[in-house]
Amino acid sequence: MDQTAGLLPARTHVRGRISLVRRALFLVTGGAVLWLALTALGLFLTRTAAGRTVTRWDTVISRWAAAHRTATLNGWTHLGSSISNTSTVVAVTVVALLVLGPMLRRWHDAVIVLVAVLGELVVFVLVTATVERARPPVPHLDPAPPTSSFPSGHTAAAMALHVGLAVICMHSPVPRRAAWPLATLLCLIPVIVAVSRIYRGMHYFTDVVAGAILGGTWLVLTLRLAAPLDGPARSRGAPADDGTDY
Repeated sequence: MDQTAGLLPARTHVRGRISLVRRALFLVTGGAVLWLALTALGLFLTRTAAGRTVTRWDTVISRWAAAHRTATLNGWTHLGSSISNTSTVVAVTVVALLVLGPMLRRWHDAVIVLVAVLGELVVFVLVTATVERARPPVPHLDPAPPTSSFPSGHTAAAMALHVGLAVICMHSPVPRRAAWPLATLLCLIPVIVAVSRIYRGMHYFTDVVAGAILGGTWLVLTLRLAAPLDGPARSRGAPADDGTDY
């Protein structure tokens, strides 16, 4: 009798746990590097002469947008900004988790959404607590939250959540003729949110760029580690059971 046969499941389980720990460490390390990089950028903008020059250019953009406000654009940008406010992001995330998890049994994709949203939020809070940048010197059309203007949390959340859903959509059983338009619409949401936040005087141009970098980079890190862990029924080089390949 092969004495090693009974050890294979245990070894596979241990290997899977080690792989999971490595992924978690990779995410934590990546998040820390992202926080440091964005904090350095924010401090450059707020604490250096060159950064203050960039802020003056930012202010020109903000004042131009404020000077071209209309009642119609005010209404549309209110909607555009609301797409990615806290309550909407929470609602969309919960619905996505319920649909992907209990309804479609795509738990792997549900985990991606959860990690993308929560990780982006953690990095955002760390950056905005470190960098204290005032809002643009124009009339604000929305109540200013107590966080720094840098980076744009709305834009970061839109990148992590909606672009993440777009990627999942493109790797789902949905027919391509339906998946492409939906994914395109989801990818346009961060652009709409960013433009709306600038128009409404809530963020500088560089704030929304930094928000896009935050959400997009964290999403890439999440997707980079999205491949299911190796299991006893699948070899290391075999494709995922659910057909997803990020």
